[in-house]
Amino acid sequence: MVSDGKTVESYRLALDIELHTWNGFAQALRTNDRQAFQQMADACRNHASAGSNSTRPELFEPMIMSILLEQQKRLMRLEKELIALKQKLSQP
Repeated sequence: MVSDGKTVESYRLALDIELHTWNGFAQALRTNDRQAFQQMADACRNHASAGSNSTRPELFEPMIMSILLEQQKRLMRLEKELIALKQKLSQP
């Protein structure tokens, strides 16, 4: 992604620092949970540009929205797959 100013870079830096503070928590998780946690952290990083444009003063709020967005995208994809599977199974 292209950075167009200090806002994006400072948000990315703050995000990296915030995610780093969660390392102890992540390390205490079981392997499967650790993988899920890493995917959530990746969602935050993937949507850092959007987070930097948030007018929310708390860093954690755009992080949560990024995670929720990825969860919603996954749910929508699974719903489409389920509908397609149901249609395929209902055909003679």
